[in-house]
Amino acid sequence: MLQIRNLKCYYGGIRALSGVSLSVSQGELVALIGANGAGKSTLLQAVCGLLPSWEGEIQFDGKSLTGLKPPAIVARGVSMVPEGRLIFPPLSVLDNLKLGAYLRSRQKDHAGVQQDLEKMLDLFPVLRERARQNAGTLSGGEQQMLAVGRALMANPRLLLLDEPSMGLAPLVVRKIFDTLTELRKTGLTILIVEQNAQAALEIADRGYVLETGRMVLAGEASQLLEDKEVKRAYLGKDYSKFYEGRG
Repeated sequence: MLQIRNLKCYYGGIRALSGVSLSVSQGELVALIGANGAGKSTLLQAVCGLLPSWEGEIQFDGKSLTGLKPPAIVARGVSMVPEGRLIFPPLSVLDNLKLGAYLRSRQKDHAGVQQDLEKMLDLFPVLRERARQNAGTLSGGEQQMLAVGRALMANPRLLLLDEPSMGLAPLVVRKIFDTLTELRKTGLTILIVEQNAQAALEIADRGYVLETGRMVLAGEASQLLEDKEVKRAYLGKDYSKFYEGRG
């Protein structure tokens, strides 16, 4: 579904990605892990049309995304949960969710938008309880659920998530990742970017490891979890506690 070949991205004269290649097949949940500054977010921004220029090839469903602006990429079926959530604090929870369906509303898909709005409130019951509250009054975990719900309101076929566990308590992270597992079962294709390698690889089919702009390792998620170098670099004792007792 998503095919990236030899992607090179720059910030001024600094190269952030050096010939990166990655693929995500339909129905897969793929994790891209790496330290802060490795270039993970840059890759997602390139896919979503948020970088002014890049070199290489990005295809979605066999069609190039080169030169497309973000609204056109969303219309193709790609939606992203950005790092830091980037909700609209003064607006209500409901209005934030509805903004995720902006393009659909312009196309007069009002019945479909309302149906999916109910699905999001069922998926995250706490958002139903907070529906009329300003989004800025939510906890960090609730805001992350709202950001995921907003992205899903675009009715994507490919969901991108940029550091969804950042700044959240372990129990909240577990809830978010359990939700992603359930979404995958519905057929949604997911690419998740994470520093929390253990949590991401536990739910992924496959994984990639990005270091300083270069892809250094790729394979089945279960294999990466057992890889000595991955363990040394990314799977410290703090992560082992995260899934303690998980069945």
